[in-house]
Amino acid sequence: MTASDQDIQVQPLHSSYDEQEGLSIIKTVADMQAQFSRLQKLSRTQPINDWATRENQLDNLEIMLSDNQELLAKAISADFGYRSESETQFAELFPSFTGISYAKKHGKRWMKAQRVSISALYMPAHNEILPQPLGVVGIMVPWNYPLFLAIGPMIDALTAGNRIMIKMSEAAPQFAQTFAETISRYFSPDMVCVVLGEVEIAAAFSALPFDHLLYTGSTAVGKKVMAAAAPNLTPVTLELGGKSPVVVLEGANLENAVNRVMMGKTLNAGQTCIAPDYVLIQRQYHEEFVRLAREWMGKHYPNIEENPDYSRIINGAQFKRVKGYLEDLSSEGVYRLTDAKSNFETRLMPPVIVSEPAPESDLMQNEIFAPVLPLMHYETLDDAIAFINDRPRPLALYVFGDSSHDIDKVRTNTVSGGLCINEVIMHVAQHDLPFGGVGDSGTGAYHGKAGFERFSHMKPIFIQSKLNGLNILLPPYGGLFKKAMALFLK
Repeated sequence: MTASDQDIQVQPLHSSYDEQEGLSIIKTVADMQAQFSRLQKLSRTQPINDWATRENQLDNLEIMLSDNQELLAKAISADFGYRSESETQFAELFPSFTGISYAKKHGKRWMKAQRVSISALYMPAHNEILPQPLGVVGIMVPWNYPLFLAIGPMIDALTAGNRIMIKMSEAAPQFAQTFAETISRYFSPDMVCVVLGEVEIAAAFSALPFDHLLYTGSTAVGKKVMAAAAPNLTPVTLELGGKSPVVVLEGANLENAVNRVMMGKTLNAGQTCIAPDYVLIQRQYHEEFVRLAREWMGKHYPNIEENPDYSRIINGAQFKRVKGYLEDLSSEGVYRLTDAKSNFETRLMPPVIVSEPAPESDLMQNEIFAPVLPLMHYETLDDAIAFINDRPRPLALYVFGDSSHDIDKVRTNTVSGGLCINEVIMHVAQHDLPFGGVGDSGTGAYHGKAGFERFSHMKPIFIQSKLNGLNILLPPYGGLFKKAMALFLK
C-alpha cells in the first residue's frame, strides 16, 4: 500500500436539499426522497429524447474517468487495505471506457424508431417500435467492483436517456465518497446524483418508485430489494452471484484450464461474482491440477506477501467468514499453493485448493467470494451435469475441453446466466452479449444493446393506413364478416 492510499480519509458530507438546484450528494432519507421527486418530475416534463444530450452525458462520463483514473483507483485500494491498481485498470477502467465507446458508436441508431414486420391481413398498415426513456433509474452498487458496477449501468441508462440515482456500497466508504464528489463535478444533479449511507438508507432507496431499479450483490439481499420494489411495481434487474462451476472435460488441455481458472480465481483475490467457484474434474487429473496450480502461483504471484499485483480481502468480516469455512474442513484436504499464510491484520489470503469438500458444507453451499477453490470429482459427464443441475442456476458456467460433442452436451443440458468455453469471466466484457443471471443468480440482463433496451420502454406502435379493410369487422356482422372469419379461422 502506498502512502497516498493511506491519505484518503472519509470526511462527513454536508447534506442540505435545495429545491431550486437539487442535490448531487445525498446522505439522508428526506433528501433522497426530495431529490427523487425532483428527478421524477423532470423526467415527465423534460424527457431526454435527443441524441445530442445523451451523447454529451456519455462524453462527460468519459472525461470524468479519464481525468480521475488514479484518484478512483487509490480510493478503491484504500477500502480493500490494498488492491492492485493494475487490476482496477484491467477489470474496471478498461471495460468502462470500451463500454462508453460502444454506446457512443451505436446509441444514435438504437434510439431510432424501428420498422417491424406486419401480417398481410393488416396491410397496408405498418408496425414500429419506438425506444423511449423510462425516466428515473436507480442503481445499487456493490463493493467488489464499485467503479465498473456503477459506470456500466450508468452507460446504458444514459444512452437510453434516463436520469440516475446511484446508491454506493457502505462497505467501500472511501470509494463511495470519492466517486460521489467526482460525479458532482461533472454532472448536474438533474442528471446524476449519488446516495451515501448505511443499510437503512439502502432499504429506503430500494423502496423508491423508480422506473427501473438495478441491484448488484448477494442473492439474500436481492430478495429484500425485490420485495421492497414490489409495492411500487418497480421493474428490477437483479445481478446476483452464486456458485459458478468449472467443468474440465476428459482429455482437456489441463495446463490451459489451470491457467484460466487460476486467473479468474485470483483476480481481486477471488472477490468476483463470476469467479470460478468450484471445479468438477475427474479424479485422474486431480494431482496434476494441483501441481500446475502451484507452479502457476509461483510464476504469476511470486513472494505473494509483498507482491504488488495481489489484492486483499475487503474487510475483517469477509475474511473471518471464509476462514470459518476452511476451519470446518479437515486440514488434510486443503492444499496450500504458496508458502505464505493468511494474515488477518493485512487481510492477505493466499489461494488454496480444497479436495472434495462435503456438498453440504458451508464451502459448497455458499458463494465463496475468496481465493479458495474446491475440486469436486466426477465419474461421467452426466454425473457432472447432474451435480450442476441439482443446485441453483449459476451466474456463469465454464467448460474446458476439445470434444465438441461433450461441450455441446454441457451447453445444451445446463442453464446458466452466461457460458464460456475454454475461458472464464471474459463474457462480461463483451458489449455485444447481454450479461445477467437466471433463477437464484439474477433476473434480467444488460450491457450494450441489451442494456439500452433494459432501460428503455420499447413502445409498440401500430400505424393505420387511410385505406384499409377493417370496417368489415364492425357490427352488424353480416355475410362478408362471416366469410372473412371462416377464412381466418381455418
